[in-house]
Amino acid sequence: MAAAVGLLGAVVVPGPASAAAPHGKGRFVVSEAQFERMFPERNSFFTYEGLVEATEAYPRFAHTGGSALRKREAAAFLANVSHETGGLYYVVAQNTSTYPIFCDETQSYGCPAGHDAYYGRGAIMLSWNFNYKAAGDALGIDLLHNPWLVEQDPAVAWMTALWYWNTQTGPGTMTGHDAMVSRAGFGETIRSLNGTAECDGGNAAQMRHRVDLYVSFTRVLHVAPGRGLTC
Repeated sequence: MAAAVGLLGAVVVPGPASAAAPHGKGRFVVSEAQFERMFPERNSFFTYEGLVEATEAYPRFAHTGGSALRKREAAAFLANVSHETGGLYYVVAQNTSTYPIFCDETQSYGCPAGHDAYYGRGAIMLSWNFNYKAAGDALGIDLLHNPWLVEQDPAVAWMTALWYWNTQTGPGTMTGHDAMVSRAGFGETIRSLNGTAECDGGNAAQMRHRVDLYVSFTRVLHVAPGRGLTC
């Protein structure tokens, strides 16, 4: 799936400030009913409650700026998630033949869970041993030794996706969060996730699918999609 390519970028472990800024007790901008409209055929593993719980680890997510900006960020994140997981249908990457690829043996800590253990999982299909380590370190969970937790715990599946969204630029120049709150536009979120494969004429059909999902989700949230939709 596309997520395996999207997580090839350099890993930067966020400092404490990246996940600690309080936003108060405001409700998540996507209601459970709206979530169900976005994902009518989702796997029951991906729960709304797990998503809301996971947002507590990254309180700036969908809580930065005014109501319209918050809704656009939530729609952008969920549109990319939908693309990566087939509408929240797949919990793990389906091409098992690629599983051994995602062990980078040059890392000093190696692949203690096994060479074929770091395949794509979760809401943005986290892959590679170095991403599991970095995400686990940031979240206080030992995902290097227990990567299966991402496919066993809905909150962890969502938290690893939010970790990437809020802290990783991947092949782009900014995080998904920064792309939306700076109003650079949805196209830059695609670049951060899978820009090397889909942007700049790479795979226009895949890019367009993400854009179509985003526009659809903004309609569910009753907000204009803004500028910069493509990359």
